[in-house]
Amino acid sequence: MQKITREYCIQLDSQDSIADFRNEFNLPEHDIYMCGNSLGAMPKKAMAKVEQVMLDQWGTSLIKSWNIHGWFTLSQTIGDLLATTIGAEAGEVVVTDATGINVFKVLAAALTLNPERKKIVMEGSNFPTDNYTAQGLVKLLGNKHEIVFAETEQGILDAIDDSVAVVCLTQVHYKSGRLLDMKSITEKTQQCGAISVWDLCHSGGALPIDLNGCNVDFALGCTYKYYNGGPGSPAFVFCAKRHQGKALQPLTGWYSHAAPFAFEQDYRPAENINQMLSGTQGILSLAVSEIGIDIASRADMNEVRNKSLNLSDLFMQLIEQECAEFNFELITPKERARRGSQVAMSHENGYAIMQCLIAQGVMGDFRAPDTLRFGLTPLYLRFVDIWDAVATLKEIMQKGTWQEAVYNQKHAVT
Repeated sequence: MQKITREYCIQLDSQDSIADFRNEFNLPEHDIYMCGNSLGAMPKKAMAKVEQVMLDQWGTSLIKSWNIHGWFTLSQTIGDLLATTIGAEAGEVVVTDATGINVFKVLAAALTLNPERKKIVMEGSNFPTDNYTAQGLVKLLGNKHEIVFAETEQGILDAIDDSVAVVCLTQVHYKSGRLLDMKSITEKTQQCGAISVWDLCHSGGALPIDLNGCNVDFALGCTYKYYNGGPGSPAFVFCAKRHQGKALQPLTGWYSHAAPFAFEQDYRPAENINQMLSGTQGILSLAVSEIGIDIASRADMNEVRNKSLNLSDLFMQLIEQECAEFNFELITPKERARRGSQVAMSHENGYAIMQCLIAQGVMGDFRAPDTLRFGLTPLYLRFVDIWDAVATLKEIMQKGTWQEAVYNQKHAVT
């Protein structure tokens, strides 16, 4: 294979069909941001949105804003916009609450559809929130359910049988970046009479998703990664229309009531997607999230996916070309169909190396015990950024800069 050069990467950027989206983001001039799989970059229009909601709406219209500025139905409005990026219909998605809360709500609702079955299939190496929340729900329900942990895609398929109530999986693994086959797993799940729940935190906004095409029952995800909604921006819930009004979530706050402003004493659930809501929304964060979601809705997800795969191919090839001597072990699948939009590598000194990279202006992150993660957000990352990031990595490895004491001090957030 011909050696890759920086000039070649610049040429790839000149041919990039979605390059103009980079202009919609506020990016540090001298940094390379490769952490969009943890916190997306700030859209340039976000600050204007904050000022609009705070000064024009809250500051001027005050409580009238619930009606005249659509605050009361904002979760549904933005949900319909986000639905266009995940293969869902209008009225099947709401943007609300945090991911962990939505895991609880959706998993509990799914279990009501299979009351006689007691097994939940999940990944043992999942992002902890999903597993912790499921364990808490099982305990709350009297420890009558069993969580069956599987690790590989084949292991997941083998674990699904007619004793399983719910299969709750993350489409793209948070650490390795491995992509599961949603369609085939969902087919096996439903052939066995179980209910499918998909966590889209590391896939939503980064690759084409077709929830209805795969006949998914429930899904959830966050908006602060590839949707660039802002730190702590609200998550989202998908509930297929066939389950609305039937599979009821347990956090039955007034927002999910059939008539919230009737102020009835007893709960009467809404029979549409509103039932997945609970209480009053954080309007400022919710409103700002719409900016990034709108950007994703305007992008062609097939083009986004193609660039994502090309970026990760380039990254892996450059690591092999420039850093082969430094004992990095690739843990993201090389097969294009089996990876999301990140590259992850392991190294025994991964934490210090990543801290040194960040100090040099290449922002990735670290996941214990030894994983360096590099998120590749196609809407704003360039091919030349990949070259420069690997060049920086090579330099700090050659010089041993990462060995300095300052880079070996553990921070609360890694």
